Amino acid sequence: MTDTHAHLDRLEAPGEALERARDLRAVLTLGTDTASSEAALGFAEAWPNVYAGVGLHPTEAEAFSQEVAERLRALAAHPRVRASGETGLDYYWEAATPAAQFRVLEFQLELALAHDLVMVFHVRSKDGSDAAERDLEAWLRQHRPPRFVLHAFGGDLRLAETGLELGGYVSFAGNLTYKKNAHLREAAAALPADRLLVETDSPYLPPVPKRGKRNEPAFVRYTLEALALARGVGFEAMERATDANAARLFRW
Repeated sequence: MTDTHAHLDRLEAPGEALERARDLRAVLTLGTDTASSEAALGFAEAWPNVYAGVGLHPTEAEAFSQEVAERLRALAAHPRVRASGETGLDYYWEAATPAAQFRVLEFQLELALAHDLVMVFHVRSKDGSDAAERDLEAWLRQHRPPRFVLHAFGGDLRLAETGLELGGYVSFAGNLTYKKNAHLREAAAALPADRLLVETDSPYLPPVPKRGKRNEPAFVRYTLEALALARGVGFEAMERATDANAARLFRW
C-alpha cells in the first residue's frame, strides 16, 4: 500500500503512526509552508519509506516572499523530495486573494520544472460554486505541468478529465468511503486504472470505520478497500495497481 498524501507534522504522535505504517511501500508527507516543509523533509530523512513534498498551500499564499521562495528552493533540491506542493487554488476560506494564489502556483511550477518534481494540487470552491475548479482547469491547460496529481478528488469530472488528458493522476482519500459520496465511487469506477492513487490526507478525512478519529497513513487500507469495491476488483489487484501508479509517478 502507498499513502500518496499525508501531513505527518500535524499528527500528535507521528513516530507511533509511522511505526504502524512500516508495511506501507511509501508515504508522501506534504508541506504547506516553510516550517511544515522542513518538517516533511525531516521525516523523509529519518524513515526509509517516507518522502517529502515542499510548498506553500494556497491558503498560505499571502505569506509568499523572496525569503520563502529561497528556502523552498533549497529544500526542493534534496533527493528525498519528490513533490512540489501542496499547492493549488482555495476559494473556500478566502485566506488569500486569487492573485496571490496564482503567484504561488507559478512558483511551484518553477520548483517542479527545476527539480523534476510532481505538482500536488489542492482545489476547493465556495459551496455551490466551481470557480476554483474552472480556474485550475484553465491554468493546467495553459501551463501543462509534466507530472501532477489532483489530490483528494472531490468529484468534479470535468477537472478530472482535463487532468487525465494532460497526463495527470487522480487521488482518492477517505471521503471515498462516506455513505453520502456515491458520486465519488461512481467516478472511481469510471476513471482509468493506470491513473488512480490513494491517500489519507492525514490527519484529515478519516475513512469509515475510523471516522471521528484523527487519520493516519495506516488507514489508507480502508480507502483502498473502497476503491477496489467500487471497481469490482480484488484488494490485492487494486493494491498492485495503485502501488505501481505511485511508483511510476513519484519515482521511488
